[in-house]
Amino acid sequence: MEGTAQVSAPVLAAYSYCEAVTGQQARNFAYGIRLLPTDKRHAMSALYAFSRRVDDIGDGVLAPEVKQVRLEDTRALLGRVRADAVDEDDTDPVAVALADAARRFPLPLGGLDELIDGVLMDVRGETYETWDDLKVYCRCVAGAIGRLSLGVFGPQTGAHGAERAPEYADTLGLALQLTNILRDVREDADNGRTYLPADDLAKFGCSAGFHSSTPPEGSDFAGLIHFEVRRARALFAEGYRLLPLLDRRSGACVAAMAGIYRRLLDRIERDPEAVLRGRVSLPGREKAYVAVRGLSGLDARNVSRQTARRRV
Repeated sequence: MEGTAQVSAPVLAAYSYCEAVTGQQARNFAYGIRLLPTDKRHAMSALYAFSRRVDDIGDGVLAPEVKQVRLEDTRALLGRVRADAVDEDDTDPVAVALADAARRFPLPLGGLDELIDGVLMDVRGETYETWDDLKVYCRCVAGAIGRLSLGVFGPQTGAHGAERAPEYADTLGLALQLTNILRDVREDADNGRTYLPADDLAKFGCSAGFHSSTPPEGSDFAGLIHFEVRRARALFAEGYRLLPLLDRRSGACVAAMAGIYRRLLDRIERDPEAVLRGRVSLPGREKAYVAVRGLSGLDARNVSRQTARRRV
């Protein structure tokens, strides 16, 4: 297998476990990382498996105080990874895989601390008055993952504007998370969570929340969704400036993952109330098309042309 010659059997088994978790739990994400060479795909799977563990604690049925203990235990495990104190025969495959990935790639592991901080916000039931408030949360749970992923991808040497790659990766993470929030607005409401800014909800008469398949009475629900879609599109436009800074396969991975979410955004925009009736998703054939489009480099070339026009 490409990129596995120097990986021991225990570490390879740990990566295989992380890839299985990724394939089962994150089908959108998995479509993108299939386009990566083996070593990068392994590292991304390790990052996902650790992140999934953190999210599962936050989304589980345990009491809040127990969740907080579990999250701090996970932070302690991250500390062991950071200190290079996880042996390859450790019984935790996620720790083994993440530790190996951190040795191979310049991962800013503090981003996983930020993820834990963001999930603790969920556990405490925090809500957000303004978009600036929500951005703090989104940067913790998604922007940080974008920056971690950049540690695996790495901007191409000599790429114009490479110094801004972490900023673009962070912004693309915000775009993905806002799309997630719109897609899951009903599910989150049923779980007692509200993410959209209170200011926006009040502006469109939606402060009563989303607890049925129809919008709150007298609200401009479509107006709210279209407003947030425009915000997400602006974030995507900025975040896509990352693509020309990456090598072909890394750019294809990012374009595939982001492209799937942009198409979800298109569907939500066309039928805003669909998010109240159930989870909006894409069929497999459409995801495959997005992956092929990413591998072609079309999105990266389009962004490069737009960026060049701005510089003229």
